[in-house]
Formats: sequence, C-alpha cells, structure tokens
Amino acid sequence: MSKEVLLKQLHRFRMVAIAEGISFLVLLGIAMPLKYMLDLPEAVKVVGWIHGALFVTFIYFAFEIFTSFKKEILWLGKAFIASIIPFGTFIFDRELKMEEQILIRK
Repeated sequence: MSKEVLLKQLHRFRMVAIAEGISFLVLLGIAMPLKYMLDLPEAVKVVGWIHGALFVTFIYFAFEIFTSFKKEILWLGKAFIASIIPFGTFIFDRELKMEEQILIRK
C-alpha cells in the first residue's frame, strides 16, 4: 500500500477517534445529566445514537488500521480500551499522531 493511502487511512481514523471521544464526553457530561436531573431522556436517545454510530465507525477503522499497518493484536485491544474510557481516544491519539509524523517523514 502506498504511503499516501496509509496516511489518509490514519488521518481518517484519527478524526473518527476524536469525534467518538467528543461524543462520549457529551453523552456522559451533558446528555446523562439532562436525562436524570431534568428528566429529558431525549438527550440520551439522540446523543447515544450518534455516539453509537461513531463507536461502530471507530471500531471499523481500528480494524482497517490494524490490517493495513500490520499491527499486533495488543494494539487493537488498546484501541478498544481507549474507546470505552472517558478521554481514552484523546490519549490514544497521541500515539496515532506520532505514527502519522513518522509516516510523513519517510
């Protein structure tokens, strides 16, 4: 696979990871309090659906990176763990950003 294709895949995964992380924080920090404090379950329904779609997209792209970059299974586990811990995708993004920079320099 060409360097440009790999860079594009990695960048797309990073953008999905950031969006997934933001949606998770919005779900936990805004939608859940609205549901339980102000009795607005619609907030969780809408934000939860968006977050769910982004989570599935994140996992799909994690598998794509896993296969394209020939990563170890531990990396895939780390990606999954990052997606279920608040702020996890932002921390995981540091590793992805470094990998992107290394790929650019090649």
